[in-house]
Amino acid sequence: MTKKYLILSMLVTFLSACSGDNSSSNPGLPAEPAGIAITNVTVIDAVNGVREMQTVIFEGDEITAVQSADISISVVESIDGTGKFLIPGLWDFHIHLTSTDLLENSMMKLLLSYGVTSVRDTGADLDLLKPMVETAREEGTPGPRIFYAGPLLDGEYIVYDGSSLFRPPLGSANTIADMASATVANLKAEGVDFIKIYEMVSPEVFEALVDAANEEGLPIAAHVPLSTLASQSGPQVDSMEHLRNVLLDCTSNPMELLDSRLALLENPDGLSGSELRSSIHADQRTLALANYDDARCESTIAALSSTLQVPTLSLNSGILKPYFRDDWQDALNRLPEPARSLITGFGASRAAADDGTEIPNDDDTITFAERQLMLVKRMYDMGVPIAAGTDAPVPITIPGHNLHLELAALVHAGLSPLDAIGAATLRPAEFFSMEDEMGTIDVGKRSDMVLLDSDPLLDIENTRTISTVITKGIVLRSEDIELLIQESANPSI
Repeated sequence: MTKKYLILSMLVTFLSACSGDNSSSNPGLPAEPAGIAITNVTVIDAVNGVREMQTVIFEGDEITAVQSADISISVVESIDGTGKFLIPGLWDFHIHLTSTDLLENSMMKLLLSYGVTSVRDTGADLDLLKPMVETAREEGTPGPRIFYAGPLLDGEYIVYDGSSLFRPPLGSANTIADMASATVANLKAEGVDFIKIYEMVSPEVFEALVDAANEEGLPIAAHVPLSTLASQSGPQVDSMEHLRNVLLDCTSNPMELLDSRLALLENPDGLSGSELRSSIHADQRTLALANYDDARCESTIAALSSTLQVPTLSLNSGILKPYFRDDWQDALNRLPEPARSLITGFGASRAAADDGTEIPNDDDTITFAERQLMLVKRMYDMGVPIAAGTDAPVPITIPGHNLHLELAALVHAGLSPLDAIGAATLRPAEFFSMEDEMGTIDVGKRSDMVLLDSDPLLDIENTRTISTVITKGIVLRSEDIELLIQESANPSI
């Protein structure tokens, strides 16, 4: 080859390399900028604890790097995290998206404005919910990820039967054990992520539903059926909702109370499902407080050691008194009418009835709400896993707002702030066996994160100091969050 052709050959090779993929054929050349970086930030999650001076890079719906802030980067965009704190996107692990049409066009925006990037819907009308799920799963759509169970699997007397505004049609009757397999198989065909067993089922139907869900590989959420004891039914499910029926097993006479419930469940007065359940709760709650037994409660909790508990403490407004909080009016202002006026009225009524007294210390005067707080503390100390859910939008809860109330209530009960954050991030991922995808800020995890102005480990209330929300890799800055708030309050704009 002549010198002339050698030079031409070298020139062609050089030009070809310049026009091709230089990241692979020429590793010495700088890579093209890719992804978005949050720089100089303190990263906090329930597995890794606190990592200071970090840069977190995400590209689309995947975190691609978590590294020291002094390592040079080449990205498309940077978000300055100096002095800020990055936590995983929050879950509301117990919510009902279709329980009212008063928030039909506001619910998802409300949740996202509060940093809630995933929800577990624990009972819904599938005809109403599935279009919401399809919209939420469209690529490029900001908003919470939805994991759902479909209808509440209730017994002969359905509690949520559509009979009133506060009893929407969320339940279905399940009275024949032999039908459980077909019921659960049909729900799986509808795309559900888990099933939810409700309070009025018989022990036989409960067992059959559990077997069917295990056969289909679906996780199980459940209230403790009133026809069973928590220590019997709890170990058979993956999560238990609320605490009121657990306390019925924390007494010196649990079998006597169970026999009484079984007699009441015969429904001799022909009550509706809602009336029947309410009458049983009213009767047995007083008896449970009067007959509380510490040793029995320890035994009951020990039986639940592997069952995720969702206490929904913020349902009891007396625990944190949201109507007296500085942020109550802001939360109300995010609601559309007529929901705003409705919840304002509920809050005013409860505030008027609240005498402002502190929690009594005398065991003889401990309220049911305070016993719940003590139960959560006992569970936490005994290693029972706990997740954060709200039951929103039942009155007087406000979607999103109550998730932060729940975190505060969990810390009030005795959880550390880090474990409270874990209750709204890691524990939900574990329920769905998605720890490799969600729940922490690590390489390969999904891009759901919340950037805070203040340290939530110093004060759990700081989870409200939201400056940026990342949902499915989509960045929502303060102005975007403000627009969400305006749109949730005025859905027509």
